[in-house]
Amino acid sequence: MTRWLGRAVLGWSLFGCAGGPPQQLGGNHTLFCILTGYPMNGRIIHGQGATAMSRPASDQMDRRAQGAWARASSRRVVQLSLLVLLSLCITRQAFAAKCLFISSYHRGYAWSDGVERGVRSVLEGQCDVRQFDLDAKRHKEAQTLEQKALEAKALIDSWQPDIVITADDEAAKYLVMPFYKDHSLPFVFCGINWTVAEYGFPYRNATGMVEVAPIEPLFDKVEALLPNHGRGFYLGAHTSTESKNLQRLQEEAERRGIRLEHRLVDTADTWLAAFEAAQQYDFVLLGSNSGINDWDDAKAIAGVHKASHRLSLTNHEWMMPYAMLGLTKVPEEQGEWAAHTALSILEGVEPLSIPIVPNRKWDIWVNLPLVETAGLHVPKPLLQKAKKVY
Repeated sequence: MTRWLGRAVLGWSLFGCAGGPPQQLGGNHTLFCILTGYPMNGRIIHGQGATAMSRPASDQMDRRAQGAWARASSRRVVQLSLLVLLSLCITRQAFAAKCLFISSYHRGYAWSDGVERGVRSVLEGQCDVRQFDLDAKRHKEAQTLEQKALEAKALIDSWQPDIVITADDEAAKYLVMPFYKDHSLPFVFCGINWTVAEYGFPYRNATGMVEVAPIEPLFDKVEALLPNHGRGFYLGAHTSTESKNLQRLQEEAERRGIRLEHRLVDTADTWLAAFEAAQQYDFVLLGSNSGINDWDDAKAIAGVHKASHRLSLTNHEWMMPYAMLGLTKVPEEQGEWAAHTALSILEGVEPLSIPIVPNRKWDIWVNLPLVETAGLHVPKPLLQKAKKVY
């Protein structure tokens, strides 16, 4: 590549320096001639504008002088090639697209961290990425989220990104829908639970990926593992996300003739008490603990190991220390899809032409210590496919 670029620059320099019209190179005409040593208006340039000596006709030049001149010129061509490559790199960085990632939650929350990893893995080297977190799991009040959305809007107004990627429901509810519906600024959302109907998507300037839990396969596992499975219990945090998840699970349970009771809680002690009470049911479905601000991992694990004797299942990977079986969503899938879609839009694809899609991936998990505690038999094919918690 260096040889090709050197030849290209050499030809360009000769054209601009050896009698070619200087306007072809604009203000860089003299610079190229100085670097390469080729004649400008019939003269060889040596040094930084120092002594200039007339180049004799080629048929009169001494062969040794010709060779020295050629070698010096080749070195200057290589130097110039490196300068051109450096200039290209600087130009790419200087004019990189600006991509803003707005998370509904906070760093340290497993789901959000996974989505962020997916976004950054695709955009690295492609975008100048900034991130803003709404922190909706720890601060659920509508007034607080409205203020955080205004802060995000102020960042958009000041930084002027080329595209915005949002993750999860609160960003859609408090930022995109009230301020950017059918706006000139393109948006890609991900992680919106189950349906986008309440936010009015699609917009002319927005598309995205919906977050769907594999609840049908989860109930399939319940029916396959338990002869008696008519009564279940759902336990989660008291959040809008968990309310939406509960509604979908209740609809699926009703379709199968299963009665599903529930409890959505705000504190760790209430969660543990509800978990113990849930052991009177045939199985327990665990929603997310995110939103329980006083959660203590060690205390919860100890309490679960002491109380567990019914099959417990979850759709959340970070809940696997407390559940026996998991069919869990993959947050990186959401982030990767959103980032690839954002790059397509930056290349000229219209957001409205990109269909809104659901996620398609999930992982299977088995918590072996809890399974052994409950004396539950897990089929060998399921064990072979599953990721393990030890």
